[in-house]
Amino acid sequence: MYVLTIDQRGSTGDRDRVPGLLAELHRLSSAGRFERSVGDEVQGVVEKPAEVVDIALHCLRSGRWYVGIGVGAVDLPLPASPREGSGAAFVAARRAVEKAKSAAAHVPLSVVSGGLRRGGAATPEAGPGLRACANAEAVLRLIGRLVQERTEAQWKVVDALRRLQHDASARHGSQKLAAAELGITEQSVSRAVLRSGWQEEWAARPAAEMLLALARDAVLEGLR
Repeated sequence: MYVLTIDQRGSTGDRDRVPGLLAELHRLSSAGRFERSVGDEVQGVVEKPAEVVDIALHCLRSGRWYVGIGVGAVDLPLPASPREGSGAAFVAARRAVEKAKSAAAHVPLSVVSGGLRRGGAATPEAGPGLRACANAEAVLRLIGRLVQERTEAQWKVVDALRRLQHDASARHGSQKLAAAELGITEQSVSRAVLRSGWQEEWAARPAAEMLLALARDAVLEGLR
């Protein structure tokens, strides 16, 4: 399992953005439930690595959130409210969001292993899980930097191309269709694709998903 703890950046000088984020997360997660945990913080449990990647990068896009991902076991059955959840992955998610805050000058995301004893000491078998989480974090931060550094104009192109990805009739010539939709030239679309790192992002997403899956399996194996 993956527990995500997401905290609003600079909340004291900003409006409460949690309701808007919860609505967005509802669309991104097929089974995970998110809710406000405390203050300007959101927490939820997610089963699929691909959805963890979607949620993490979505939060990084706005630059308004710290993203903590805890990997490991949760106590079952899961309660109706994530606030009532318990288990090592919940503890790891708390440590992860605090670690993300220390990386705020870079990419404010962290992945932490739940293969820890009470009090934070690693089990003898936790090494592979710790390394796997560090690898997943590294790749997510690399992709996250691409996402964070896009301009508004580049996002307009990327969002148009993503919409066209889901249109079977638009799979060929999607850049031409995006240019027509946005009222710009195909050359402008091509430049935006190149400079935004859009193709690199989507080529790297499966690697991030795979590393998160490996991290989950390694952490859970270390607890057996």
